[in-house]
Amino acid sequence: MEWSPAIERWLDRLATDRALSPNTLRAYGVDLAHLGAFARERGVMRPADADLELLREWMWSLDRDGASRATMARRAAAVRGFFAALARAGEIPLDPAARLKAPRPDRRLPKVPSRARTDAMLGALGAAADGEDPRAVRDLAIVELLYASGLRVGELAGLDIADVDGPRRTVRVLGKGAKERVVPFGAPAGRAIARWLEVRGALARPEAPTPALFLGTRGGRIGARTVYGIVERLLRDDATAGPRGPHSLRHAAATHLLDGGADLRIVQEFLGHASLGTTQLYTHVSIEKLREGYRLAHPRA
Repeated sequence: MEWSPAIERWLDRLATDRALSPNTLRAYGVDLAHLGAFARERGVMRPADADLELLREWMWSLDRDGASRATMARRAAAVRGFFAALARAGEIPLDPAARLKAPRPDRRLPKVPSRARTDAMLGALGAAADGEDPRAVRDLAIVELLYASGLRVGELAGLDIADVDGPRRTVRVLGKGAKERVVPFGAPAGRAIARWLEVRGALARPEAPTPALFLGTRGGRIGARTVYGIVERLLRDDATAGPRGPHSLRHAAATHLLDGGADLRIVQEFLGHASLGTTQLYTHVSIEKLREGYRLAHPRA
């Protein structure tokens, strides 16, 4: 079997067996298509004819072309998964990627808005929501919930009204890999959501009802791009924040929880991380803040 059909079949298996997100599948497809094109240029027309030397040459070409460590690590992971699946299915005699190594991605610490900056941002949103515009009420509820729950933007956009338990102040979330979790949120977010539900009908379309919690201006389920725009505008002038989108609020929620003494495993469940190692990145953020304060304040720093 040639590269393209073999890749498509593997991606179909991933979509069915592991319920990976469309973005992840798309990234794997791009990575493997790049390898397939590289192999064909060297006369290797089928995955069954690939060997470790070819894969190492491909990795070297990525490095030569300036690919980041993160890109190289992701592409190597995709290739290892692809060939391991072919070997398990008996479609190739040996797995040429079993010994393929790639540089570890850099562990960059995410920048997060400070508590004071977050409070100021929410205060400004609250003042805007006191007007007559239901979109301002919606925006306040979105940002309050993002910060209170640490949701990913796709998770928030996918929420239905039935997913919110107001009395218990929890929300049922469908996360990565179709894994469901229940996440708590605080009283301010609860009040903002209740207020939004009171005015939600101003944006809804009676002729095309939707169970979506948050609506766009046309009355349908809000899109991730719209949510990104809402948060990006709020953080545009904040030099302390990293990527100025919804994920910045997810970083802030995790960091502020740990700063407040929350247990690391509780934060892992809160964020829906499969690996505790991913959550541990946020402990480094808090330690770095402590070091910065020490450097600024201690006479012998």
